[in-house]
Amino acid sequence: QVQFVESGGGLVQPGGSLRLSCAASVSITRIPAMVWYRQAPGKQREFIASVATGGTDHYLDSVKGRFTISRDNAKNTVYLQMNSLRPEDTAVYYCNAYPNRDWGQGTQVTVSS
Repeated sequence: QVQFVESGGGLVQPGGSLRLSCAASVSITRIPAMVWYRQAPGKQREFIASVATGGTDHYLDSVKGRFTISRDNAKNTVYLQMNSLRPEDTAVYYCNAYPNRDWGQGTQVTVSS
């Protein structure tokens, strides 16, 4: 059973940057796609970005050009580099495999001045 531990969140001012990490308890080499999601207060969890084993990535339109997803199979870790953060990016961020496995606790990102 795979577990995901997200980290790297925090409070940042608008326009700032954060790098989130997601450590998996098992090798992610054979996981076809790793995905970042987020859930803002009162809203449903939404897809943000995914990266396949071959490196192909996809993004939510509102984060294209600002966020970059990457995976390090040797470290069983997935990253989300977030630049030019906006208040509307405030949410709890989660990572998971696709198809989804058990959810981790997520990491809180708050963008506020």
